[in-house]
Amino acid sequence: MRAELQVSDLSSPSDVHGVHGAAGVTQWRSLAGGRGLRGPYEAVEWACVPPGGLSGEHLHTRTEEIYVLLTGRGEALLNGVPHPVRAGQLVVTGLGATHGLRNTGPSPLSWLTLEVPAPRTLALAGTPRKDAPMAPLPDGEAVIVDLGELRDVDPRPTLQGPLRRIRLLEPAPGAREHLPGQGFEHTVFVLEGTATASGPSGDVALREGMAVTTSGGEDLTITGSGGGFKAVCASFVIPSPHGTGTGL
Repeated sequence: MRAELQVSDLSSPSDVHGVHGAAGVTQWRSLAGGRGLRGPYEAVEWACVPPGGLSGEHLHTRTEEIYVLLTGRGEALLNGVPHPVRAGQLVVTGLGATHGLRNTGPSPLSWLTLEVPAPRTLALAGTPRKDAPMAPLPDGEAVIVDLGELRDVDPRPTLQGPLRRIRLLEPAPGAREHLPGQGFEHTVFVLEGTATASGPSGDVALREGMAVTTSGGEDLTITGSGGGFKAVCASFVIPSPHGTGTGL
């Protein structure tokens, strides 16, 4: 399989009714998916709800998930406990935890969803017997992390799967940020400004609201242009029997 880049933006989002059983409409856009990627991705998505909108509370029985809050403010319900949240924070939800998200502010609440299968789920998928007994779900943990303050977050031990690092990229004009391809895939979502993403498969001019995602083996270099470039970068390890992809 040849390494390549997936490039997407927020044009033409879909209107989704009743997300996780909640009333109302959520705008939704898929930015990257498992097809064309080598790692065990579930989804990289963008979502947005209007003031008063809600993504309903639900239990994570097979995947782990992070919400990267982009705009607005709201209330996250984590294992039944409400927490105020705002843009710049991460809602980190492990296997066996419940979460929901409500917009309590006067403007749209938008976020990135980074969802990956838990190791338990991948192990079950490889079990030959379909009637093999399933271990009980753990008492999942869900936490809120301030990405704007920390700037570089390892979501373990709340998450056990392939998502290894979430960080802010802010290269100065002409400065470069290198993302290694061996053993990893990366998603870069632009918050503001412009930059150029360069890899073996070509160059991509980045602007606000765009996402570029690498497949395994594709090195990527982000070169800052002007306008105060800022992006969120999520890095996923690709499991390998030879031990590659164990650290960044």
